[in-house]
Amino acid sequence: MDIEKQISELNDRFAGASPEQVLEYFLKTYGDKIALSSSLGLEDQVLTDMVCRIDKNAHIFTLDTGRLFPETYSLVDKTNMHYGIRIKLFFPDRTLVEEMVGRDGVNLFYESIEKRRECCHVRKLEPLKRAFSGLEAWICGLRREQSVTRSDMRLVEFDRGNNLIKINPLIDWTETQLWDYIRANQVPYNKLHDQGFPSIGCQPCTRAVAPGEDIRAGRWWWESPEHKECGLHKG
Repeated sequence: MDIEKQISELNDRFAGASPEQVLEYFLKTYGDKIALSSSLGLEDQVLTDMVCRIDKNAHIFTLDTGRLFPETYSLVDKTNMHYGIRIKLFFPDRTLVEEMVGRDGVNLFYESIEKRRECCHVRKLEPLKRAFSGLEAWICGLRREQSVTRSDMRLVEFDRGNNLIKINPLIDWTETQLWDYIRANQVPYNKLHDQGFPSIGCQPCTRAVAPGEDIRAGRWWWESPEHKECGLHKG
């Protein structure tokens, strides 16, 4: 079947379905060929909880860029202990990091969009390629409400860059729904969220936001909104 037709049929099939129903179908359909790619944000903590209720042996991984907040590292351990799992960490290639920093400096990302994207490529995209090895589908926590760059994303998509089916079970959820689920189910979350950080990435590229600011305003805050993606979620 043509992949675009398959994606269209899956979106029609699961229109109005709950995230749990979506996850159960794809986890059972793809088995060890699917993984949850977790950024350890609110969305991915909710998905981790849902996934573990369906299949404690499902693959879950995260990318350790080497520039994360201490609170994020603490959350990895807390999540592993809470669910009795082991989130797999993928690290950047040491040689690529040393070459980049040696050429452009340790904080090159502040100098230009091009250099920031290069840093994201080395620290995120290259490890992600390795994390995707052997997979046919991946689950992530994208929501339309998060950003202008995500408003057109669908529940099920085809990631042509990685040749994978991509599932966004929380695509229509609001931030209120996330917090309601987290509190009702006692899901561990990053304590920086209580300090004005709605979206948390690398420490040098993330700041707290003021009340009323866009939830992604603290990510790469020196750039305009339409550029605020690292490349993991290209259309």
